Amino acid sequence: MLTEYRTITNFGQDEIIIEKSTFIGYAKPVTNEEEALAFIQEIKKKHRDATHNVPAYVLGENNEIQRCNDDGEPSGTAGVPVLEVLKKEDVRNVAVVVTRYFGGIKLGTGGLVRAYTKGAKIALEAAGIVHQVLYQVMSLSIEYTLLGTVQNQLRLQQYEVKEIVYDEFVHLHVWVHAEKTAEFRDFCIELTNGKGIIAEQGLAYRTETV
Repeated sequence: MLTEYRTITNFGQDEIIIEKSTFIGYAKPVTNEEEALAFIQEIKKKHRDATHNVPAYVLGENNEIQRCNDDGEPSGTAGVPVLEVLKKEDVRNVAVVVTRYFGGIKLGTGGLVRAYTKGAKIALEAAGIVHQVLYQVMSLSIEYTLLGTVQNQLRLQQYEVKEIVYDEFVHLHVWVHAEKTAEFRDFCIELTNGKGIIAEQGLAYRTETV
């Protein structure tokens, strides 16, 4: 699993007018190709009267799936520029559609590339790029007498407590960067003089803004 990757977690939409043509950029997080294709069809249906609806999407841990289409624009002037924005921003599991309503002025090859590039960028900006960071949820089980000291030290070391469970012992569930679990174990052993019970609860991605 990647320890960190860039993506979007929200739908985004924005538009821009270039030489009287309206470009509307849409971006949506997707988890598989079926979701990406469904999103593209949704936008095409919404803008069935548009001159072009240019899609692109990237999927997979290492962006193994990359697709784009010019949708009638001159070859290489629309789909590829949109896809290149996704690749340059290094986002994963994202689909983008840039809709164009022709305004009567031809943009030329270079103008089209710049326009579709801008359409994709404003879509991603509207959605908001985030980091998905891999964490291990670690549990530290201690006696009640240690709770105050442990909480204070966790706070000082900027460890975030996910939850606390109380029974015969106190169980603190703590978010720890996946690559720093050994460091956290050593910290807990020293903090509790070896009296704490430490265990891994499972890996999970957390969203952090860029």
